[in-house]
Amino acid sequence: MLEIVVFICGAVVMILEIVGSRVLAPFLGTSIVVWTSLIGVILGCLSLGYWWGGRLADRNPSYRTLSRIILLASFFVAGVAVSKASVLNLLQGSVNTLHVGSTLAAFILFGPPGVLLGIVSPYAVRLKMMGVESSGKTVGNLYALSTVGSIMGTFLAGFFLIAYFGSTNILIVLAVVLAAASLIACLEDRPIQLSCIALCIVLFLLSGLHDRHMAAAGFHDLDTAYSRILVYPSVDSKTGRSTRVMVTGPEGIQSAMFLEDSTELALAYTKFYALAFHFRPDLGKMLMLGGGGYSFPKYVMKHYPHVKMDVVEIDPAVTSLAERFFEFRGGPGIRVFHEDARTFLNRTRDQYDLVLGDTFNSHYSIPFHVSTLEAVRRIHSLLAEDGVVICNILSAIEGDRGRFLRAEYATFKAVFPHVYLFPADPGDPSRWQNVVLVAFKSGREPELDAGDPVIRELLGKRRIDPVPADVPLLTDDYAPVDRYTMSTR
Repeated sequence: MLEIVVFICGAVVMILEIVGSRVLAPFLGTSIVVWTSLIGVILGCLSLGYWWGGRLADRNPSYRTLSRIILLASFFVAGVAVSKASVLNLLQGSVNTLHVGSTLAAFILFGPPGVLLGIVSPYAVRLKMMGVESSGKTVGNLYALSTVGSIMGTFLAGFFLIAYFGSTNILIVLAVVLAAASLIACLEDRPIQLSCIALCIVLFLLSGLHDRHMAAAGFHDLDTAYSRILVYPSVDSKTGRSTRVMVTGPEGIQSAMFLEDSTELALAYTKFYALAFHFRPDLGKMLMLGGGGYSFPKYVMKHYPHVKMDVVEIDPAVTSLAERFFEFRGGPGIRVFHEDARTFLNRTRDQYDLVLGDTFNSHYSIPFHVSTLEAVRRIHSLLAEDGVVICNILSAIEGDRGRFLRAEYATFKAVFPHVYLFPADPGDPSRWQNVVLVAFKSGREPELDAGDPVIRELLGKRRIDPVPADVPLLTDDYAPVDRYTMSTR
């Protein structure tokens, strides 16, 4: 039975680490900084557990003690499920630096169970040790079982659990599994362990009731294979109209829809997409990288039904949510590809009149591999001779907060003869905001005036001042997007 216990605890460690990324995502994002903090803290806590477990095992090893250590880990994991939102809300409001905030969050939530689960393997080795002559075999077997458990837990979490169950439910199930492992380790403590299992089951049922209550109120918290997504009712701050929004990270809104008109463009930056039909009035085929709530495809289907559109959205669950909550119905002129934007760019041989870039990670920066010189060159090659690129970027223009935009602007300037920026708030270039980048494949000067007053107003927001050339181009070899976007908003 000891081997089974070690295997289970090894699996739980890795599931806990992967689920931890989803727990932190809505408050801290899923950048490399968050992942580094999570991995580093859990490895550090496991190391502390190994050291402490060896010292405990040499004093007075017993199956009862091991059982209670695992049971305590079960309580801490259940505690994460109950307290995570409160802890993360507190840290989000009191810590300004992502590096510190993510490290503290990982340590507070996942440090205690990490230390306790680290104790298990060295303690189990001491219990299993029959003599010096077989010590190497005993240590090797148990640590191999723990590692195999970790491998199984990694695949189980990444391929199955995250995609089908919410992070809270997974944490509660892990608590139940650890309580069961505690029972396996020592049947003498059965009343305590069965009570723990019963408590965890009650928490699981209450969690299900809470999820159903929130869903009835229009609030949906969903984990997909790629991200954690929140869908909930809201109100447009400018008009007071009722909306439904989609959020995938700690800052901003990814998609929004007016409840009274699902085809109207609700977010201010999406109105700049209408420039596509100003710059290419003969637009026949376009490519959109990033689907989100499919706001612009719905707009195109209603107002320009003759246009053919390919939409590349990496997450099939996002498309399902758009169909379920944002009234996306598809159409004969729209093809949806569930694929990474960069791999699609690399493999497609289609030609487009316009490419629209609206891909974001959880910190609302363009994923680095879609922002590089190599990706921009690939976009250039897919465009017709008079082709246009429209790319939505969240950034300042000037100062430290604008480094990513200036790097992306320089990268496009290295490939396209004409590149312009249209900030949502031209009066404050140091403000973090939506900035629409428009690039033209043709060497001819584009038309920057219009008779339509709406289009004229959008064109009037064009940045006239030169963009500082103080950061290097982004390349596949060197694209420090996370560092550029870590500045305080």
